[in-house]
Amino acid sequence: MHDVLEHLQRLGMSGYEAKAYAALVAAGRPINGYEVAKRSGVPRSTVYETLGKLVARGAAFEVRGASDATEYQPLPAEALLDRLRREFDGSVEALRTALPAVVAAPEAPLIHGLRDGAAMLARAGDVVAGARRSLFLSVWPEEMARLHGGVRAAQDRGVDVSVVAFGEVEEVGHVYAHRYSAPKAVLDDLGYRLFVVVADRREAVVGGFGEGEAWGIYTGDPAVALMAAEYVRQDAALQILAERVGAAELDRWFAHDPGLLRLLGRG
Repeated sequence: MHDVLEHLQRLGMSGYEAKAYAALVAAGRPINGYEVAKRSGVPRSTVYETLGKLVARGAAFEVRGASDATEYQPLPAEALLDRLRREFDGSVEALRTALPAVVAAPEAPLIHGLRDGAAMLARAGDVVAGARRSLFLSVWPEEMARLHGGVRAAQDRGVDVSVVAFGEVEEVGHVYAHRYSAPKAVLDDLGYRLFVVVADRREAVVGGFGEGEAWGIYTGDPAVALMAAEYVRQDAALQILAERVGAAELDRWFAHDPGLLRLLGRG
């Protein structure tokens, strides 16, 4: 029941309206305001005002009971959901035209911190949903499982998807298994699972998932997004190179080539 009330509120009902509607639906027959208050926990002092609001929004109807008293009957759940969807979709389409006319251009590219894993994955989902041309991801299976549906939808609408995967993930777009170095070696070296999602080289989420904690940033700075995309592209290229020439040969280069040693801080 808690989930039902929470989602009804997300779709625009007040807490009391959600409780009253749920009580009407659960009753299975028209009931009066006193019964609604008793079943729902809505205070008797406000139950009729709450029912009036439900009637005004078309989520309930007044009917005459056997004693000619006013009773209330809910709009059937399926009809309510269809109506809410139509209203929501209509508002989204109206705002798609109206909002750009009032939004001021930012003085600088947007950047903000993400303090936990849920916030980071939600913001990454926004980035994935906004992609129109390209997506670059560097992810571990735990995080990819949460993003896969959105990434698949992006691919279906024509977005070019590239994924560097630190472990087994469901195939979508172009997946490059990170075997050089092995995921466990990377995790031991960094101490956390690095997470990068970049859309169209214009916005990105970059962060990390550690033992019971997560942190990261969102940025709309195209220069930072470009660097994040290049990181993923070059890591993918390294995996292809290791597959072509062999990991042992790459190890030899990294152990002896002066230029590579300097870049790695070993020269």
